[in-house]
Amino acid sequence: MTGRRRLTTRPLRTTAISAVCVAVSAALLAGCDGLPGAEGDSGGPITVMTWAPEGTKATNMPGMPAMAGAFARWVNARGGIHGRDLKVITCNERNESVAASRCARRAVEEGVVAVVGSYSQHGRAMMSPLEASGTPFIGGYGLTDEELSSPLSYPVNGGQAALLAGNGRQLAGVCKRVALVRPDTISGDQLPGLLDAGLAAAGRPPAADLRAPEDATDYERTSTEALKAAGTEGGGCVTAALGERTDTFFDSFRRQPEAGDRVRIASVLGSVKQSLVDSTGGAKSPLEGAFATGWYPAANDRRWESMREVIDRHAFGDNRVDPADPGVQTTWVAYTALRSVLMALDADDISAHAVRTALDRGHRVGTGGLTPPLSWRYQDLLAVPDYPRIVNANVTYQVVRDGRLVAVREGFTDVTRTLERRRTHP
Repeated sequence: MTGRRRLTTRPLRTTAISAVCVAVSAALLAGCDGLPGAEGDSGGPITVMTWAPEGTKATNMPGMPAMAGAFARWVNARGGIHGRDLKVITCNERNESVAASRCARRAVEEGVVAVVGSYSQHGRAMMSPLEASGTPFIGGYGLTDEELSSPLSYPVNGGQAALLAGNGRQLAGVCKRVALVRPDTISGDQLPGLLDAGLAAAGRPPAADLRAPEDATDYERTSTEALKAAGTEGGGCVTAALGERTDTFFDSFRRQPEAGDRVRIASVLGSVKQSLVDSTGGAKSPLEGAFATGWYPAANDRRWESMREVIDRHAFGDNRVDPADPGVQTTWVAYTALRSVLMALDADDISAHAVRTALDRGHRVGTGGLTPPLSWRYQDLLAVPDYPRIVNANVTYQVVRDGRLVAVREGFTDVTRTLERRRTHP
């Protein structure tokens, strides 16, 4: 998985095809030279895939494939990649391991050069087919260990690991006690140790770990437990990372008679979004004053202007594409990285193998300040044993102020050392 060409049956297949081509006319011969999906194919579109769950009872991320489509239309309107169109195939991951595996197998069957800017909680199911075929995975959302450890993965952020570690550090400065409400899932099991590592950096005790159903319609019982764990005497905080159900939890929590102003609330970007603040009252939202940890600059930062322009001109009013959504933002950054590496390749040799080799050999990606410059050479990988593929462990601290998610302070906070101190929970 280091960029070397894998042994396949391709030479035998190519030989057989060439023999057929020799026997036919010159016109047909030209058609044989441009086999779809073949390495070095320069005759057709460059195909990639983006997947995410849509229409499920749990977390849905429809903005990610929608952003991918808008990005491709923008690229193609500017002449494509070396004159070739960028073709995006999308797949509904459905929050199911079987569907995630099916999306990955389809990507392989379609001969994509990369899977880009995608979301899944089922790391092994999605990564196994990609690893077997040598297909790179660029800029996933970072929910699973596999995304941050597979040699075929090229993450653009520190994933959920960095968010929770950063959230712990953010809360450590203001909270005496913290209660964490998180999904009762395999990926959710990783969160307490990460949050605790951030809390420990300031000498705070571990958070109370409260498991909750990922698709519940009411969290009254969990809210009662969270309030008890945080305490009502002041100085306590409740942080929730339940994806789309975070608003449902906070709706239940605010109905607790003793919650009041004595307990601060917090979350990570993705679980709390600007659209959620808007829909719950804006400046009068119960989320006013809530802390949030993100990967990128706040949505009102000027560094997002290029993305907003692409959305305005090429998303055609698609309301799934919310420029303040971290899933949409991650897809933008991931496709920025993809375009950078594709434009650096030889026009006649654009393939999954070529993309992987360029990234492994240190192709450097600039994202306009949305992240540090990205490169995935061995020497660029951070020294985080549990997450060896991370090259960017920066986070930003934000707060809901006057109904807007805004930066608490300028610049990024690097949580690499915090991740190294991660506590493993049973």
